[in-house]
Amino acid sequence: MLYLASQSPRRRQLLEQIGVTFRIVDVDVPEHRTLGESPRDYVSRVAREKARAGLAVLEEHGAAVLGADTEVVLDDEVFGKPDDAEDAAVMLRRLSGRVHEVISTVWLVTRSGEWSDTSLSRVTMPTLDNATITAYIATGEPFGKAGAYGIQGHGAKLIEHLDGSHSGVMGMPIYETARLLRSHGLIGA
Repeated sequence: MLYLASQSPRRRQLLEQIGVTFRIVDVDVPEHRTLGESPRDYVSRVAREKARAGLAVLEEHGAAVLGADTEVVLDDEVFGKPDDAEDAAVMLRRLSGRVHEVISTVWLVTRSGEWSDTSLSRVTMPTLDNATITAYIATGEPFGKAGAYGIQGHGAKLIEHLDGSHSGVMGMPIYETARLLRSHGLIGA
């Protein structure tokens, strides 16, 4: 049986979109970047820790657990989820008029092995004025999302150009995830 170590409605939606059958396993993994850790290593470590934590609580033989993490990166700084409206506004002002990266890694963990894949996307935001930022924050959408925006909702209006994976920016790179699941016999072609 496949499990998803995430409470993210976006990750559930993306897996359902491609017809994957799975159950949710609730995990609580601290998301703090260690000193000297690259953004890519950080995202990979957190996704792996989520999958491992999920497998650790399951007693089911043959369980496979997916863990994922997605972060927005600008100038080697990781933009996690905003704490409040002020934090969201600061993030959006910093991303405004710039190109940033979105790193999205997925790990598949079983009792017999661990495998991962990563999607790296480049996102261009136009210059955002204060009224646009304030109106977007008022939608409530920035909360619970890395970088304080969601590409799948109102935040799509804030994206000038995407070079990479739309689903990866949403929170789970579906092409890479499907490839992992297929290669381990967890989904068909």
